Amino acid sequence: MKECEAIGRLKQGDIGGLETLVKIHKLKAVHTAYLIVRDYYLAEDVVEDAFLRAYERINQFDAERPFGPWFLRIVINIAKRTAVQRERHISLNNANTDEEITLDNILADITPNPEELAEQADLCNAVWVALGKLTPAQRTTIVQRYYLDLSEKEIAANSDSPLGTVKWRLHIAREHLREWLRPLWHTDK
Repeated sequence: MKECEAIGRLKQGDIGGLETLVKIHKLKAVHTAYLIVRDYYLAEDVVEDAFLRAYERINQFDAERPFGPWFLRIVINIAKRTAVQRERHISLNNANTDEEITLDNILADITPNPEELAEQADLCNAVWVALGKLTPAQRTTIVQRYYLDLSEKEIAANSDSPLGTVKWRLHIAREHLREWLRPLWHTDK
């Protein structure tokens, strides 16, 4: 079944159309949520909630537009809200401990030799730690800009935030990331 047929079925109240949409969009949605909430199992829960919300609100979806961006906006909103709630309950000292699944596991890339693999693991870990230091709003904006490749205007529209706020979040987040990741590029200091 094609995406447009699945959406049509959902709009007619047939939940069977959801299976096709899950097959098409789940992987990218889980990756997106994971980068924001920083917990794989929580990211899966976020995506499940997003699919249910999409089903409940499918009549608000304009079938003339692509489903993916509309759905990812739902994922991002739920993930951001979840990350804010989670950070209220987790102390900063415990934020990076007992992490079962790392960014390496999710975004693994096959490399030809162990040295390159070790360098990539170090880089992924450093980026993961740096992303974790950002606020959920900054992290969400970075994920939308650099993982989902959305423009600043698209991010503003998706988050119902002024363009200036999006630009400021990106600026501050990039400044922090640059500062925290600088040791990777200046290993002689």
